[in-house]
Amino acid sequence: MSRSQRTILRLTSLLLFVPVALWTMPATAQTPDAASVDAAMKPLLDGFRGDVAISLHHLESDTSWNYRGDVPMPTASLIKLPVMIEAYRQAAAGQVNMEQQIVLQESDKVPGSGILTSHFSAGTSLSLRDVIRLMIVYSDNTATNLVVDAIRLPSTAATMKELGYPETQLHAKVFRRDTSIALERSEKFGLGSTTANDMVSLLTRLKRGELADEASTAAMLDHLLNCDDKSRFPLLLPPTVKVAHKTGSVNRVRTDAGLLMGNGCTLALCVLTDNLEDTRWTDDNAGNRLCADVAKTAYELFSPQTSPAVATPASSGAMQLGATGDLVESLQRTLNAKSQAAEKLSVDGDFGPATAAAVKAFQAQSQLAATGIVDTATWAALGELIERDGVVAPPTEINSEVLSREPLDDPYGPPQVTCSAWTILDGQTGAVVAAERADEPLDFASTTKMMTAYIVLKLAASDPAILNELVTFSQRADDTPGSTAGIRAGEQLPVSELLYGLLLPSGNDAAVALAEHFGGRLKQETATEGQSGSDSFIAYMNATAKELGMTHMQFKNPHGLTAEGHLATANELARLAQAALKLPRYRDYVTTRQHGFTLTGPGGYQRNVKWENTNRLLKIEGYGGVKTGTTDAAGACLVSCSQRDGRELIVVVLKAANSDARYTDSRNLHAYGWRQTSSK
Repeated sequence: MSRSQRTILRLTSLLLFVPVALWTMPATAQTPDAASVDAAMKPLLDGFRGDVAISLHHLESDTSWNYRGDVPMPTASLIKLPVMIEAYRQAAAGQVNMEQQIVLQESDKVPGSGILTSHFSAGTSLSLRDVIRLMIVYSDNTATNLVVDAIRLPSTAATMKELGYPETQLHAKVFRRDTSIALERSEKFGLGSTTANDMVSLLTRLKRGELADEASTAAMLDHLLNCDDKSRFPLLLPPTVKVAHKTGSVNRVRTDAGLLMGNGCTLALCVLTDNLEDTRWTDDNAGNRLCADVAKTAYELFSPQTSPAVATPASSGAMQLGATGDLVESLQRTLNAKSQAAEKLSVDGDFGPATAAAVKAFQAQSQLAATGIVDTATWAALGELIERDGVVAPPTEINSEVLSREPLDDPYGPPQVTCSAWTILDGQTGAVVAAERADEPLDFASTTKMMTAYIVLKLAASDPAILNELVTFSQRADDTPGSTAGIRAGEQLPVSELLYGLLLPSGNDAAVALAEHFGGRLKQETATEGQSGSDSFIAYMNATAKELGMTHMQFKNPHGLTAEGHLATANELARLAQAALKLPRYRDYVTTRQHGFTLTGPGGYQRNVKWENTNRLLKIEGYGGVKTGTTDAAGACLVSCSQRDGRELIVVVLKAANSDARYTDSRNLHAYGWRQTSSK
């Protein structure tokens, strides 16, 4: 069966939407039935471009529902949750000690998510507990491997099988495919595998304290509650809902699994995706958004609309234990400001025992009956409530305030844009037509690859034979995270073809492979003692930037993944594009919309690849490149050019609001630039 046939079958299965639903108890007035869940979830899945598995369990009613819940799927970093569980179980059994010190070695460091590799020096000593914290909160890949070394690689899969979850397996250390203990599963699923039902069952048992003792259970939940990734389950939930979860991401996979807790509702939820068409590394990636939408939908279905323990001034006039929401937050802020108690409340919107105790203390201070219930007399004693931004001024003061206005928009001025910085450059003269914050150094994501390609094609201009050299992909290049050309370790292709993989799909792996291939021959000009070929290439990138007069442009890698100090200005990127477009073949690459090639692998096998240009402007007549870029730090970036009447404009947009906005910003700026140059 071809890939296109499999894709059609996947989409057809989603459109038909025949979920597998397991109801463990009859629905009540507050518990939706299977048909209600099906109806709520179906619009989220219709037309979703990729494979999906969902499972949920409502702990209060012991109700479960799933869609493809028993289908094994890739986990990406979600497998770190079972790793954490295994570590705490081993600690309880005396096999490891949470206080044992782990010393970070330089050889332990791997790329990708986390902070150990980029921010900690070799020789740093951390407790096993702290390393687990980094693994869960920041999804730290280096920390994960340190934990796996401490508990032994095979132990996670063995314990999961013992607990009844044979499909939940850790296959290898992170970015260490050579350590795989399940080669076929590694090839199929990557780092780890599981089912949505497995993850929900694990989370349910964790919440109920069935996997570890009370202290270990509390510690694990605390790790999950502090997960740093808010782009999925927490995104659309009310701030009063606590989310103890773990996410996972690789190019075509986005996952999330966790406990949603609030308003008398506890939901164990898991969303797994695979074969995503949307592979952007942005918060609004389709997989991330599906996770957020499913969490919101599930919570709204199962969370009681009203709670008998909650009373507000709008109803009975009293608030007491069990209340939640924004008004509780205002109460907590006001108590912190007006109570004489030394200990301050956490402003979390939950009226729990601590808030009740603070209310009693304030009531005693105000010579009121210390009931812990905020009644009319207590509201009066509290006075005006403090909102997020402090005490709100009286209405008479607000209504009489004269608010200033910005100057009238200039109808002939630059367009309104979402980006933080932009410039318009005349491609022939190099003159700046118009600009805003164009000399401020900013993150610039994969527009970095303009320089990577510039160096290779500059070398090829002097020696065209360079383009025929074969590049053999290293494991390091294959393991590079983010956007990819999809080339595997050991596979070979000519430099001329690899440049398509670099510039069309914005392959981070291709950038590393080119840096490794050419770095050695550039050492004599840029390298220091012991420097690797890749490091030499990066040094050459910086030297080339200086030769081109770029005083702010600094490269820390050849692909543009976020790194401290990896910065450039909009004007510098425009001048780099101008120089690059003058090179033979550069324009041909960046204007190509799609390109295919047959790769050769170890042993002589062959397979076809297809690369599509990420630049949407190429669909429009008159546009001719140049490079897209997207990271969380850089936002959505675009360097583009347009031609009219034998002339050319180059526009750079940095840190646009989102992917769509960068194209709108760029088109508006091109139009403005042409109006300006035509009038002049």
